[in-house]
Amino acid sequence: MPFSFDNLPVTTLIGADSKTFDCVTEGINIDKVEKFRATKLCQRLLSPLYRLNDSAYQHLDTQEIKAPIFIIGHWRSGTTFAHNLLSRDMQFGYCTTYQTVFPHLMLRGRGIMSHIAALVMPTSRPKDKAVLSISQPQEEEFAIANMTHAAYYHALIFPQLMGLYREKYLLFNGSSEQDIGDFCSATKRVIRTALHCQGKSHFLSKNPPHTARIPILLSMFPDAKFIYIFRNKGDVLRSTKEFFRQTTDAVALQNISTQQLDYKIVKTYDAVIDKYEQDRILIPEGSLCEVSFEHLTSHPQSCVEMIYKRLGLKMR
Repeated sequence: MPFSFDNLPVTTLIGADSKTFDCVTEGINIDKVEKFRATKLCQRLLSPLYRLNDSAYQHLDTQEIKAPIFIIGHWRSGTTFAHNLLSRDMQFGYCTTYQTVFPHLMLRGRGIMSHIAALVMPTSRPKDKAVLSISQPQEEEFAIANMTHAAYYHALIFPQLMGLYREKYLLFNGSSEQDIGDFCSATKRVIRTALHCQGKSHFLSKNPPHTARIPILLSMFPDAKFIYIFRNKGDVLRSTKEFFRQTTDAVALQNISTQQLDYKIVKTYDAVIDKYEQDRILIPEGSLCEVSFEHLTSHPQSCVEMIYKRLGLKMR
């Protein structure tokens, strides 16, 4: 029987390796103790399988990753719609929902675990009720957060620290070279493993946090392509506030008032958009396509054709 977002007994940290789990939880105030204990128990039980997966990864082909396509834009701007639309092109590989929750079980144990996950995971997202399944395209930040402390989505589990995670692991302000290196390593590993599992060579990413990480992404993938989805600020903030409230209610291990959360969301919106506007000039000509939510949703076919033309992509 699938759980709903209203009664999830654990957080997504069940998919974290022990080093990451201990790093992000050590010394942190925990309000939802029972959920924390259940998450830790599941994580520890699965940890031996995670180590087998890590061993298998060492034997993967280390061929260079073809220039990824990054769908970026603030949360609730239409990035999921764009991802679902473009992922129908069979040339692209992507992270599935299963892979983002269990990035350490992408190579070993995925048969039995994907079956279990399909039985218990929610069948729809909060707010928009978009259908969820273990095989659908998903944003890789969830996977990165289960592989390193240097990921923004730990802020969903520890919302009282959202400002800290925004500065250090979304904007990477004042972060160490080790932090940046850990983030890059986890990102490359997620992409390489997902492509291996799907037998593809061209990765299609959808990850709102990447909107503020253009310099880092270009340092990893100089030939990357970017699709930026934008939407009216008022509509985005109204939708984001509700979406984050429901998400943190489901997965957070800390309590936070609605007023505090809304304030942090507005601060993050301004920071992300400002960072994008500042860094977009770094993207080489012909590697960026900006698309409005209204155009994307009202004329999806012509919009996709425009994206392919501007980015020099061939449809297959």
